[in-house]
Amino acid sequence: MSRKAPELLAPAGSLAMLETAFAFGADAIYAGQPRYSLRVRNNDFGDIEVLKAGIDRAHELGRKFFLVSNIFPHGNKVKSYVSNMAPVIALKPDAMIMSDPGLIMLVRETWPEMEIHLSVQANTVNSAAVKFWNRVGVKRIILSRELSLDQVEQIRQDCPDSELEVFVHGALCIAYSGRCLLSGYFNHRDANQGSCTNACRWDYKTHTAQVDASGDVLAPPRAAGHSCGSGETLPSEARESISYLLEESKRPGEFMPIEEDEHGTYVMNSKDLRAIEHIQRLVAIGVDSLKIEGRTKSPYYVARTVQSYRQAIDDAAAGRGLDPALLGQLEGLANRGYTSGFYQRHTPQETQNYLKGFSESGRSQYVGDVLAFDAARGLAQVRVRNKFSVGDRLELIQPAGNADYDISRMENAEGQPVNVAPGDGHTVWLPLPASSVGAFVARYVNLPAQAPETAAA
Repeated sequence: MSRKAPELLAPAGSLAMLETAFAFGADAIYAGQPRYSLRVRNNDFGDIEVLKAGIDRAHELGRKFFLVSNIFPHGNKVKSYVSNMAPVIALKPDAMIMSDPGLIMLVRETWPEMEIHLSVQANTVNSAAVKFWNRVGVKRIILSRELSLDQVEQIRQDCPDSELEVFVHGALCIAYSGRCLLSGYFNHRDANQGSCTNACRWDYKTHTAQVDASGDVLAPPRAAGHSCGSGETLPSEARESISYLLEESKRPGEFMPIEEDEHGTYVMNSKDLRAIEHIQRLVAIGVDSLKIEGRTKSPYYVARTVQSYRQAIDDAAAGRGLDPALLGQLEGLANRGYTSGFYQRHTPQETQNYLKGFSESGRSQYVGDVLAFDAARGLAQVRVRNKFSVGDRLELIQPAGNADYDISRMENAEGQPVNVAPGDGHTVWLPLPASSVGAFVARYVNLPAQAPETAAA
């Protein structure tokens, strides 16, 4: 049975990412200006001319451009917000993604015709909150990442006429939908102002120490698992006084206590979200938009994720099942390990094996970009991003479809035969077709079972 396909919403931090997202099948992109969004770094849209070019290009293609304005501003930014945003609103973005009630009020009063989408930062977790935001003029609600599939479905049933959006891929924060203070605490760079330093990803070591009732350390901290006094483990009656401490690698001697509840300790690095295996359920629920995280990532990341989720959405809408090969394609992206997040708390063992098997078989690494084709030599010029060699199987990733090639020969920039493309900063020539210009190139880490579509001469 066919179903309505939800919008596929992709991230963009540059015009190159925007073009890539649309070429590979995104229906819309979202981008923000550094001053008012939560992405300051790797963001070209602070330039008003770049922003205008992006919005115009989206509309030229019949797609949408959503402008992110989701900081929690302090007073100085509130005072200048309307005047700063006036030339931006004049460019006619399709919607504003916002979280702060005060800024939402200012936009509603100043530009009542502007469509507003409520950011995930607003932590919407129930249907009553969805109805509240709808009543104050917010058209679409981006639901909190802390919801299960069943909870998303319940909100859809309770709010049948509301536009709902959810994240399906990308980085997860250890804090509640991104409301984190770690970066501000360590570096005075506030995550809620867009300048997060990802302190949760740093290298930490665990220590133990004996503490008194007020929490003061009674003995020097020791590495976790070591005894806590003169080579002897503490007696049972003293074990309740043990505290676990964290030490960040670049702050030796600074010990931070870990708090733990009955469920365990929830600190530091989260795995990345991958919900492609849940696309069929989300389509069946009737979610309006599926969103990929990653405005600071590369065009290759956008190409891979958009292409994979585009196929998964189209298959689900047409009543087809998940293509397991998509799992391997996403496994090849740089990631911290994947999780379904809160969508599914406990994954059945048979599903875990199913996912892992297909992920490992098609795993690949981004190794280059095809820049040009020399018709006289029958070779394509490739800018190298990561090392690959003669004998490797390469995959060309293109909007028109991907193809595999076994590489039997290679020339360096001077036209001399070589066996290895050393890495970033080099260019090589490969026997690839003229149609490969503009393609991303990946190297299979574990070769897929099928033969390549085309073998290079």
